Amino acid sequence: MDFKTSNEEIKTGIYLLQDGNEEPFNIRLHLAKDILTIQEQDVICVSGEPFYSSERTVTIRRQTIGGFGLSIKGGAEHKIPVVISKISKEQKAELSGLLFIGDGILQINGINVRSYRHEEVVQVLRNAGEEVTLTVSFLKRTPAFLKLPLCEDCTCVPSDQSSGTSSPLCDSGLHLNYHPNNPDTLSCSSWPTSAGLRWEKRWVDLRLIPLLHARLSQYIPGSDICRQNAFQVIAVDGVCSGVIQCPIGEECMDWLQAIASNISALTKHNVKKINRNFPVNQQIIYMGWVDEREQDLVQDRMYTPKFLALRGSSLFKFSAPPVTTWDWTRAEQSFTVYEIMCKILKDGDLLDKRRQCFSLQTDTGEDMVFSVELESELLLWEKAFQMATFFEVERIQCKTYACIMESHLMGLTIDFSMGFVCFDAASKAVLWRYKFSQLKGSSDDGKSKIKFLFQNQDTKLIEAKELEFSNLFAVLHCIHAFFAAKVACLDPVFVGSQNTAASTAVPTLSSVSTGPQASKLKYSS
Repeated sequence: MDFKTSNEEIKTGIYLLQDGNEEPFNIRLHLAKDILTIQEQDVICVSGEPFYSSERTVTIRRQTIGGFGLSIKGGAEHKIPVVISKISKEQKAELSGLLFIGDGILQINGINVRSYRHEEVVQVLRNAGEEVTLTVSFLKRTPAFLKLPLCEDCTCVPSDQSSGTSSPLCDSGLHLNYHPNNPDTLSCSSWPTSAGLRWEKRWVDLRLIPLLHARLSQYIPGSDICRQNAFQVIAVDGVCSGVIQCPIGEECMDWLQAIASNISALTKHNVKKINRNFPVNQQIIYMGWVDEREQDLVQDRMYTPKFLALRGSSLFKFSAPPVTTWDWTRAEQSFTVYEIMCKILKDGDLLDKRRQCFSLQTDTGEDMVFSVELESELLLWEKAFQMATFFEVERIQCKTYACIMESHLMGLTIDFSMGFVCFDAASKAVLWRYKFSQLKGSSDDGKSKIKFLFQNQDTKLIEAKELEFSNLFAVLHCIHAFFAAKVACLDPVFVGSQNTAASTAVPTLSSVSTGPQASKLKYSS
């Protein structure tokens, strides 16, 4: 395993990849700022212009001491050819320059052994005589259960077990009594027949995953079942990395956080560029992938990927990231931020095995549940939603809703400075007004009616006011948004971050307050 980071935020490591129904095989991950590269091993000709060849043929002579200098694993019982698993230093196999750990043996002296079992191939090699011609092809996706070394620097242990029984998962030594001082090992009659050809085993690109608007997933698609120490990365065009398996949970989380951090940085940079084309009141504050929990759990799929964006006064839900201005008009759904309610789900509120979840209650009372992969992503969403709501309340300052009180058509204005103002819809005469701090309680029937309990500043008595609305949940959520904005104004940390955000092209999300004041129900005007 090889990890390294640099100023360019590059991270590498060797892991297992489960690609479809194939057996897991070794791959190397290479993380840069804007792309995740997945590499597999292959053998290429590096003399002159590099090229790939599916098959190579090499003739090697058995040494008196040391034999052919290679070991094998695998066989037809594992649905793969027999594979070279070890190559002895300075013996015939290595000196040929054409054989590598991971090569599948396809033919021996012209005999097709692709479908031979392990023991059968061992017997053919033992009876092949002093000289053997092998046709091989590098198996780029050798099953991980063979546990082949990932480099050629792997010297075979001296052995005389070639006459004993062999196992397809253990090295069958064909090197006999290897002796490093044997002068016969210094000569070799099996150099490539084409002069100037040189072959090397290298890591080559298997898949490139652009990270802009890419998404991570630890879960089996559509379910709440989290893979153990594994994840996949899906590009915006649908290209999938396959399931990347890490040896331990800490390492898996380290990769998830590193990739998520790069995705977030790219998104922030992209948002800054997009915001140059939008007016101040239409700036994007948040963009990112979530999984939406399906309402109809009769279906096999519990969760579906969605892309959320907070822009200006609205929350947009897309099936894919918006790229053009026209895309913004084709959102699946859009909501006014101060007329929806966001709740971070705690352990007791979770509906299944997914941990990082939040719910949104819309202006019609519909509940939607979303899941993200990491706690840091959940915190980022929470801060962004608070910021978007605050900015919009600060911008509009007041919101008026039509209502009915005692069979008369009225208007209720929620004013950021004055509090609650109720007036006659026809004459515009103000009937009553209360500050936010005077609201001591409220209740609703879940359909249309809200009962407010205000405290009279002079008499200190509680005065009840019952109003009926056609859009109950929109009114309730708007009141909550104005109260939350009031609380935020009292928080010096939030005020500081809000002032910083106002002076930049993109609001800063890193310093939004999520302190205990946000949950208080008592406010001052």
